[in-house]
Amino acid sequence: MFGQTTTTAPAERGLEDLDAAALAYAARIAGLPPERRQEARDDLVRFALPFAGRLARRYRGRGEPLEDLEQVARLGLVNAVDRYDPERGSFTAYAAITIVGEIKRHFRDRTWGVHVPRRLRDLILEVGQATAALTSELSRSPSVAELAARLETPEEEILAALESAAGYSPASLNAPVGGESSAEFGDLVGESDSDLESVDDRVTVSGLLGRLPWRERRILAMRFYGNQTQAEIAARFGISQMHVSRLLSRALIWLRQAMLADTPAPWQTGGADSAGQPARLSVREVGDRVVVEVTGEVDRDTAEQLRQAVVEAVSSGHPAEVAIDLTDVARLDGPALAALVAGRDAAHRTGVRWRLARAQPEVQHSLSSAGLVALPAD
Repeated sequence: MFGQTTTTAPAERGLEDLDAAALAYAARIAGLPPERRQEARDDLVRFALPFAGRLARRYRGRGEPLEDLEQVARLGLVNAVDRYDPERGSFTAYAAITIVGEIKRHFRDRTWGVHVPRRLRDLILEVGQATAALTSELSRSPSVAELAARLETPEEEILAALESAAGYSPASLNAPVGGESSAEFGDLVGESDSDLESVDDRVTVSGLLGRLPWRERRILAMRFYGNQTQAEIAARFGISQMHVSRLLSRALIWLRQAMLADTPAPWQTGGADSAGQPARLSVREVGDRVVVEVTGEVDRDTAEQLRQAVVEAVSSGHPAEVAIDLTDVARLDGPALAALVAGRDAAHRTGVRWRLARAQPEVQHSLSSAGLVALPAD
């Protein structure tokens, strides 16, 4: 803004003549047209440059280069010369206020790493000056109460100023943590947790999955949690890959619509598939045997019916054998398995032979997890 200048003879007289020089400047430019006042203005600015430099040096050591502070002080000096009015008092006092104000504005607007209110920034400067003065007087660091008494400011505001002063020059996130570690401060900063943001969706989907038929739930789990291909799922269920694709698509469409609806529509069964159909029980006697045929999905709603059917088949008439035909069963959940376990235990207590027959592979897997054994389907 201003370059280094060679001090002229008037500047050697010292700063005690600054008011006199300002009055002489005012008298000199009186009656001159604006285009002829520039030379007199430059002479006064050069004469007062040492005064501006002395004010700038009061603020060194606060994180800003002295050269920058001197430039800011010179800008304040030029503003003071341009706005000087002899009728308003001493030029020295007016220039000091203008220059110091410009320096404080520089610290307030250009050097803070984070936004701090202007009132608090001014208080931080005052706290710094009061701390230096009290440290010199007391030969120790002053307390918050002593700073508050010196500045006639509540202790809460002093504490806020001391805490906010840390925002003047924040540490870099790329700075090393310390020691021989290669970690940086940025590595210690938390970040947005996308999993936390999806908690609502996960909870909603979890509840809706319970409304799907067992096979559809199992296929979704194998595809999206087990990361299995459609071909692998098809081989596991003994169906075609195209059928798996249709089941996945239908289940996903239902889940999407159910998540957007206030009251999810019930799952609709489709085609001749037994999957999704409510359980139907048929009990018939063949000689001294009782055959219980189960069709469809046995879930918690129909498990009690199954338990009553098999227990009654065991206890009524004391048959030689009770066979549970599971040919058309596509799903057995926990309550259904518990119903079959209750029938087996009742058969053991009464000495009746118990047999599970013609179970599909996935149903066999569920039965084995409950300690039950079934003959495979033909």
